[in-house]
Amino acid sequence: MVKHAVEANFDGLVGPTHNYAGLSWGNVASKSNVNAVSNPRKAALQGLAKMKRLADRGYVQGILPPHERPHIPSLRALGFSGTDAQILERAAKSSSSILAAVSSASSMWTANAATVSPSADTTDHRVHFTPANLSAKFHRSIEHAVTGRTLKSIFADDGYFAHHPALPSVGHFGDEGAANHTRLCGRYGEPGVELFVYGQAAFNEQAPAPQKYPARQTLEASQAIVRLHGLKDGNRVFAQQNPAAIDAGVFHNDVIAVGNGNTLFYHDMAFLNEEQVLSDIRARLTGAELEAVRVSSAEVPLEDAVASYLFNSQLLNTPDGMLLAVPGECREVASVSKYLDKLLAAGGPITAVEVFDVKQSMRNGGGPACLRLRVVLNDDELQAMHRGVILTDKLYERLTSWVAAHYRDQLAREDLADPMLLDEVRKALDELTGILGLGSIYDFQI
Repeated sequence: MVKHAVEANFDGLVGPTHNYAGLSWGNVASKSNVNAVSNPRKAALQGLAKMKRLADRGYVQGILPPHERPHIPSLRALGFSGTDAQILERAAKSSSSILAAVSSASSMWTANAATVSPSADTTDHRVHFTPANLSAKFHRSIEHAVTGRTLKSIFADDGYFAHHPALPSVGHFGDEGAANHTRLCGRYGEPGVELFVYGQAAFNEQAPAPQKYPARQTLEASQAIVRLHGLKDGNRVFAQQNPAAIDAGVFHNDVIAVGNGNTLFYHDMAFLNEEQVLSDIRARLTGAELEAVRVSSAEVPLEDAVASYLFNSQLLNTPDGMLLAVPGECREVASVSKYLDKLLAAGGPITAVEVFDVKQSMRNGGGPACLRLRVVLNDDELQAMHRGVILTDKLYERLTSWVAAHYRDQLAREDLADPMLLDEVRKALDELTGILGLGSIYDFQI
């Protein structure tokens, strides 16, 4: 029986240590803004404003909290000892790069938090969660433990939800979560097609692979998640990302393609075998015909797509079609702005475009789609989850006041060694878990 379901968006709340350390090789925006002074307070408020606009439109909007940073347990594991203040001082003197890595606010990009399969697709009819190991980058590889605790706290009822540990943290099973995964369907409550996009086959040295930048997602990781989530052949498609796109700075598939419902919006450089990918989706998609909205390189050169993050936009259902929620940079790049006007005039499935200001996130290489994890929930599952993380007017007001009270308006790389910053972060997060009703999820609380 098909149940009514919605696609909830769980956005990452930007953390108090949001900074520009340029940690992500292969992410052009991240490297180009290295060592600039950030504004954590403004970044968090921009993210909350985006969430509020979508919640006001009637979308189910959830919140995932930031992680504790700097992460002292990681520094201790790397041999730094003493009090917390001494550890920060010694790490800053010994390796400022390591300190920057364990201070990153990268958990804000919750598209990388996990891969989620709805109950309509899984053999046991539960919603399945696998936190991403993010093994390609040290600063992100330390996230999955707290991500897992957070998801288990929110989705605690094992009658409805199943949780898996992250895959082994080695390159052969590099997993970047929903940034390389999307779901296409007729209606959210119907069985859908889960599209797993990978950068290379790790166990096949002869297979195509990028030459300049690393492929972060492997075929083997995607296959493992399919097994863990109990997906059948009719519910999944594997597609290889175009290696040339990765080498051009498309480090995740969600920088070059986005899907929702029966619509796939993508650049012609997105997939290595484009026609085969479309054919495989069409063969498995039931209840609707695939709407493939293809953007050619002649209309939007790949470098413009990367600079604007056109495809790192949210594609959302509305009563009159689909809304494309784009970053402000899309109206600043001429070819992209021209294309969006053409798209709206074409009469296709995308009928509206709205601009969102997430510039603080964009400077680190994350647009609107990076900031959210999509979770399809039927009505029973929506009621079974912890509701304290669903954004309401009251919660929005409380969180904006919380940000104003705890976040700095300037943060430079050298500030990461300040022991007062660590104290500020812990105080803020301890208060936040109380506001959201999540219990003890952080190392310093356990």
